[in-house]
Amino acid sequence: MPASIVTGPLLGLESDALYTVCFTTAKSVNQASVTANGHSVMAIAAGETCNHRFWRAEIPVAPGIHALAVRYRVLLDGSLARDYNNRDEWQFYVPALGEKPKILYASCNGFSSADLANKTEHPYALWQKLKEEHASAPYALMILGGDQLYADEMWSTVPTLKEWSKLPRKDKVKRQVSKPMLQQIDRFYDGLYQQRWNDPVMSEMLASIPNIMMWDDHDIFDGWGSYPEDLQNCPVFKAIYASARQYFEWLQMRSSRNTSLLNRDAAHFAFALQFRGYHILALDNRAERTLQQVMSRQQWDDVLRHLDSKVIHGDLLLLSAVPVVYRDFSFTESALDATPWDEELTDDLKDHWRAKEHQGERARLIMRLLDNVGKRQQQGNARTVILSGDVHIGCLGVINDRRDAQRARKIHQVVSSGIVHPAPSRIAWYGIMAVTNDKTEHLNEDKSIEIAMLKPYSSDQYLRTRNYVSLQEGSDRKLWLNWICESKDKPVYPLD
Repeated sequence: MPASIVTGPLLGLESDALYTVCFTTAKSVNQASVTANGHSVMAIAAGETCNHRFWRAEIPVAPGIHALAVRYRVLLDGSLARDYNNRDEWQFYVPALGEKPKILYASCNGFSSADLANKTEHPYALWQKLKEEHASAPYALMILGGDQLYADEMWSTVPTLKEWSKLPRKDKVKRQVSKPMLQQIDRFYDGLYQQRWNDPVMSEMLASIPNIMMWDDHDIFDGWGSYPEDLQNCPVFKAIYASARQYFEWLQMRSSRNTSLLNRDAAHFAFALQFRGYHILALDNRAERTLQQVMSRQQWDDVLRHLDSKVIHGDLLLLSAVPVVYRDFSFTESALDATPWDEELTDDLKDHWRAKEHQGERARLIMRLLDNVGKRQQQGNARTVILSGDVHIGCLGVINDRRDAQRARKIHQVVSSGIVHPAPSRIAWYGIMAVTNDKTEHLNEDKSIEIAMLKPYSSDQYLRTRNYVSLQEGSDRKLWLNWICESKDKPVYPLD
């Protein structure tokens, strides 16, 4: 019987002309290749999980004057392979050189609890809607901005972690990691990717729309990076992170061979690429996150070096898993900081860019992005769009810089969240609004830099419904944002 693909294929993009096909197989598979439009390339065995072998194939496709449909197949030990859903051929769309590509952004692809999943009537309804939309008007790129899967169930399904979680905190932080625990954690992540990403429709889209991914906390577990130092650095947390990181590197980053990584020797996974006139820059806000920092000095250096040397014209799409522009939690944070229960509040409060410990970094990010806008304006159009998720709500924000009366600068932020995770209930959302505000914020003393939430056309200001967003420049040269929602609403907003 021919060997089968265990997870995948996963179709990636690393530059205007480089696509990748990655997948896992049984360890008994010794050779793999990918045939694309009649041309065959060998796949490299780039890693081994506890049960499977990870493969990566690079497919160069130079853009031409006409759009192109690329069909591909996977061969394992010389035999045609089928995926978990019995498919043996896939196809993706390559836009023409001068074409304005249709881009998709989504986040929060899972459920934070089994109870929530059980109460959701059609868990993958938006993936089905995406499949139908892609069939009639294909996407050239899918950007997934965090929480590609939810690992929180480990605390109730991994036996050794379930026992560890019952210990007093003073014992938790001292407990060493056993070999059975390491093996169970590894098997958990291996199985989680296999189970979640082999959904019939989702797996077809991951194999048919070139995609890039950056992680957020649930890809590790809820609130990662925002825990008190003793927990964050304890042996068990470190073991969990090491395993989550390895699977993220293989299945989301497509291995350390990813040519778009800013610094392959660094601890972070920030990456950048150019695609049909867009600069795409992804910040890694998890790998080195602590209560005191979002990004390390090394990542800041790598990101700023790229901004200053590479992003000098055209439009910039910046990935930040947690919104830079969002409602203000500071009053609630200040009130609760006086209590002894800070570890219970990490995910809701300390994870935000506007948490008091991160406000300096946030201001630095905004100011450097505005400086970059100014440099690009000298070369012509210079839109900057922050793509974000995390909050299970769709919304739109803007940063207006009026320091130069002759040449105003602005940055927009699009939040799309989530494609699978449901929005907060009406009561829960009322509670969030009661303890937060969205008053206009001023970043400097003369109030010339203003940060505010906007209201998309044809919708409420906040989209309390599952959604993903499409971005495409129209014939009017505006960048049109369309939130595709599970509800009947059709929010839209044009960026000049």
